[in-house]
Amino acid sequence: MSSSLNQQIAEKLDEMAELLEAQGANPFRVRAYHRAATALGELDRDVEEIVQCEGVDGLVALPTIGKGIASAIWEMVHSGRWSQLERLRGSLQPETLLRTVPGIGPALARRIHDELHVDTLEQLETAAYDGRLLNLAGVGDRTLQALRASLATMLGRARRRHGVAPAAAPPIDLLLDVDRQYLAGTEAGTLPTIAPKRFNPSGKAWLPILHLEQDGWHFTALFSNTARAHELDRVFDWVVIYFYNEDHEEGQQTVVTETHGSLTGERVVRGRERECRRYYSNRS
Repeated sequence: MSSSLNQQIAEKLDEMAELLEAQGANPFRVRAYHRAATALGELDRDVEEIVQCEGVDGLVALPTIGKGIASAIWEMVHSGRWSQLERLRGSLQPETLLRTVPGIGPALARRIHDELHVDTLEQLETAAYDGRLLNLAGVGDRTLQALRASLATMLGRARRRHGVAPAAAPPIDLLLDVDRQYLAGTEAGTLPTIAPKRFNPSGKAWLPILHLEQDGWHFTALFSNTARAHELDRVFDWVVIYFYNEDHEEGQQTVVTETHGSLTGERVVRGRERECRRYYSNRS
């Protein structure tokens, strides 16, 4: 008999499949979520026990569960949430999730999300070790150490990690191509739209979404529906690209139109401006 948690997660996997299908995602990806939901619903072992005893590897060993879906199940077991599903529902509230970490109040949660573009606890943990979080106003050494300890507990780490390297990211030319396809699809009106909960009191489905698989990467592209983007009137300029590959190395990058310097007017990937300069130099 499958546990209630198994059934709850299976239902979310089915919901993900239905959302992806409605948004025009790859049919193979849709079927993968449906198959995983069926397998989990029929499992005679508690998925929480598997996660606690064997981690993600124990999930991958189950029939039809690949690395990407195993990581999603792991997140749901540990946090009760699935940020990717909430994103596709248009209901992701990153600040609410960040505030579940002791020591992060409303103001700091907003800065972490708007300035570092962090919307999951794993992304927050990476930022806590790669230097970005320490460079944020309001975060000193003592706060950083406390946040690392809290995240280690919340994410179920067996040991503290030091010097964590950022996840591998797609090359600049590929990210800019995804950005180009997203903007072109938006202009042509060919992309499906979702109704975000944030800054959308009418509940209108206005936010275009693109799912794309290219060169071994899975992409989801959306305009940045954040407080900062609205404040600067850049919602329809800033494009957030979420990605993961077959090894489930995942992350996100934001593409914007540069407003100063040698790349003024060009689309650039924030944080990777040097690579963008080389990219545009080689094209000229």
